[in-house]
Amino acid sequence: MNKVILIIKREYFSRVKKKSFLLMTFLVPVLFLGMWAGVIFLSIQDADTLTTVNVLDESGLFGTSLENSGSIHYNMVAGPVEQEKGNISQANNENSYLLIIPEDVREHQKVELFSSGNANLFTQEQISSQMNTILREFQLREAGIDVNLLAKIDPHIRINSMEITEVGERENHAGATMGVGMFASIIIYITLFIYGAQVMRGVIEEKNSRIVEIVISSVKPFQLMIGKIIGIGLVGLTQFLLWILLSGALFTAGGTFLGDQMPAQLENMAPPESAAMQNDMLQDVQQAMASIDFPYIIGTFLFYFLGGYLVYSALFAAVGSAVDNETETQQFMLPITMPLLFTYLMAFSVLIKDPNGTMAFWLSMIPFTSPIAMMVRIPFGVPAWELGLSMALLIAGFLLTTWIAARIYRIGILMYGKKVSYKELMKWLRY
Repeated sequence: MNKVILIIKREYFSRVKKKSFLLMTFLVPVLFLGMWAGVIFLSIQDADTLTTVNVLDESGLFGTSLENSGSIHYNMVAGPVEQEKGNISQANNENSYLLIIPEDVREHQKVELFSSGNANLFTQEQISSQMNTILREFQLREAGIDVNLLAKIDPHIRINSMEITEVGERENHAGATMGVGMFASIIIYITLFIYGAQVMRGVIEEKNSRIVEIVISSVKPFQLMIGKIIGIGLVGLTQFLLWILLSGALFTAGGTFLGDQMPAQLENMAPPESAAMQNDMLQDVQQAMASIDFPYIIGTFLFYFLGGYLVYSALFAAVGSAVDNETETQQFMLPITMPLLFTYLMAFSVLIKDPNGTMAFWLSMIPFTSPIAMMVRIPFGVPAWELGLSMALLIAGFLLTTWIAARIYRIGILMYGKKVSYKELMKWLRY
C-alpha cells in the first residue's frame, strides 16, 4: 500500500507542478469570463449599428406604415429604380439597402432587397416581419375586422409545472433542470477523454523510455497501474475544484462590475415595454436556479466523474501498455469510446425527452454509460434505489475493468516491438 501511495504522490505532484497545469488552471476561467464579457460588449456594439433602408413603394401600402426601430431606419424614395440602385452601389455601404415593393405585392407577396454586399439575415427577418404585420392588418380591415379588438385578444398561457413529492408539492423548472443535466454530462464526456488519454500517454512514454523496467523491479504492475490512475484522477479533480472556485469568483466580480457600468446601455437597447418582460424573465431564472439542489447534484457529479474516470482510465492504461506509440492505439480505442459516444448522442434526444424511460434506466445502470446517462437524469429526480443500484454497479464495473486491465498491463508493459491484436490480448487474459 505504501508503494501505491508513493506512485500516487509522484504522478500527482509531477503534474500539478508543471507550468502547463498552472497555466490552464488559471487561464481557463479568465478565458470564459473574457468570452462572456466579449459577447455582451459585441451585442451592445451591434445594437448601436444603424441600418438605413431606402423604400421604393410602388404599391402605396407600406409608405407611411413602416416604423423605425433601434437598428433600422426607413427612408422613403421616389425613384426611378435604376437611379436608386446606382445610389446604393456608389455608396458602397453594407448597412445601406434599397427595398423595392412592387404594385402586385398583395398577389405575389414578394419584394426585392438590394445592397452592395450580402444582406444579413437579421435585417431581412425584421423587414419581413414588419411588412407581414402591415399587410395582415390591411387585409383584416378590408374584411371588416376590427384590428384593435383583435390585437387585444392575445392570450399568453404560462404553465407552472408542479411536482408532487412525499413531503408535498414543489415547483418544477424543466428548462433549468435540463440545462444542468446536459452541462454535467458534457463535462463528464469531455474529461473522461482528456484525463483517460493522459493515463494512456503516460504509460506509453514510460514504456518507450524503458523507465518502467526499473520501476517494475520494485513494485508490482498492478500497483503501478492503480497508482498512476488514481494520481492522474486526483490531478483532474484538483483542476475541476480550482476551476469552480476561480470561475465563481471571477463571474461574481464581473457580474457586479457589468451591473454597475452598463445599466444605461442595456436600458437603451430595449424599449420600455420590454423592461418589465426582462425583469420577469430574470425572476424566472432566479427561481429556477433556486429550485435546483446543487449540493446533491455536485455530490453525485463527483461520484460519477471519479467512477467513470476509474473505469475508463483502467482501459486506457491497458491500451497504452499494449502498444508502442499512439498511432497503434486507434484499433483499440473504438470499442472503448463507442459506449461514451452512443450515450452522449442519446442524451440530446432520448434521455432528455424521457429521463425515466426504459432506455434511460438501462443506460444509467451499465457502468460504461451510467456516468453520462445518470447525470442527465439526476436533476429530473431519480428514485433512491435506482441511484444506489447504479452506483453499486459502477463500483463493480471499476473492479472488473481494473482486473481485466491489470492482466493486460502486467504483460504488455514489458512487451516491445510487437504489434498486438485482439487475439493476442485474449491470450494475455488467460495467462
